[in-house]
Amino acid sequence: MSKHPWSRRAFLGCSAACGALVVGRALVPGRAVWSTLAYAGEPAGGKLAELIREAPVARWWVSTAAAECAACHQPGELAAGAQPVHKKTLVRCRLCARECLIKDGERGMCGARIHVGGELKSLVYGRPISVHVDPIEKKPFYHFLPGSAALSLATSGCPLRCQFCQNWEISQARPEDHPVGFVPPGNVVRAAVERAAPVIAFTYNEPTVFAEYLLDIARAGKPAGRRAVLVSCGYMNEAPLTEMIAALDAIKIDLKGYGPEFYRNVSRAEIAPVLRSIRQIAKAGRHLEIVNLVVPTLNDAPASLTELSKWVAGEVGPDVPVHFTRFHPDYQLTNLPPTPVATLERARDIALAAGVRFAYVGNVPGHPGNHTYCPGCGAKVIERDGFLVAEVRLHDGKCAACRREIPGVWS
Repeated sequence: MSKHPWSRRAFLGCSAACGALVVGRALVPGRAVWSTLAYAGEPAGGKLAELIREAPVARWWVSTAAAECAACHQPGELAAGAQPVHKKTLVRCRLCARECLIKDGERGMCGARIHVGGELKSLVYGRPISVHVDPIEKKPFYHFLPGSAALSLATSGCPLRCQFCQNWEISQARPEDHPVGFVPPGNVVRAAVERAAPVIAFTYNEPTVFAEYLLDIARAGKPAGRRAVLVSCGYMNEAPLTEMIAALDAIKIDLKGYGPEFYRNVSRAEIAPVLRSIRQIAKAGRHLEIVNLVVPTLNDAPASLTELSKWVAGEVGPDVPVHFTRFHPDYQLTNLPPTPVATLERARDIALAAGVRFAYVGNVPGHPGNHTYCPGCGAKVIERDGFLVAEVRLHDGKCAACRREIPGVWS
């Protein structure tokens, strides 16, 4: 299925057909009213101006207007008792690890949050630009409700700049590039129920940028029996992630490589926050899976794959599934070839030798590395055909052959 942004007409048409869309003003829990502040930097009636007028105040930020200096400045930046003087009000976003310091009228690097008159606002709350029903295996989750349908949605925006991004039309877009009507959280849940999708997946772009929205959807979905999963780059801060862990049922993190240079050169980011997020999720006991996109010449060295595999097995546990997926030329890396299947097989072998019990070959339909094998007797316990599950040989979460427990969420 395509993951490209829908046109406004297509989105409204589909939403109306499934009863999923209500355009209008609705309150965000914890916020009294929608802002009606006009934005002088955008022509009257412009798309951005309209978004700002209806945008709710975001969470996880501090302002110089509140004189919370210690909450904004890093330790050691201020002398004892010092009170810096700011000529203009600045906002520090505390959602992701970038912690952008934003002037009035400007946005953070994600493009989804804007400083307006001393407040940080979310331009993407209730504004999904891509909605599909996918197999859960496409996320990929291999140890979470195999064979389930997942209502998958995305807004625009991402704090990273990955040169290989396959969804760059979404992740690198700005909200005003794809204007859609407001979709309340309850309508997303209703759409999942009507489409018989037991899972709601936040995916395609970086869902952290619409954290308030995903939390409201996940919480609204629980009474309706919907499970919520996150597909993320792992670049969020600890406090927002704590709330996400509590509301979500499973999280997949893209560990894009094992080394600071790769992250800096290819994603314009740091690896430390990602490793911190993975540890936090594992420590909390939430279901976790990890994906490593293996890019030829950039992160496919055996030494790098070995270090990544040892870190996962040692730091977060040998039962965390690791998917080594095939790179296809896209976005800014069209000069590189697709990952050789032999490289993915080598990565899987390295991971298994390092103690990872469930290592997979991804984006290679029909490959034996797509199946789940019992680490006890070697029996094939889940057989997959592409993104489809052909057969499950588990009884009460245990291998049907030897009765060894297979970690995962199976029902």
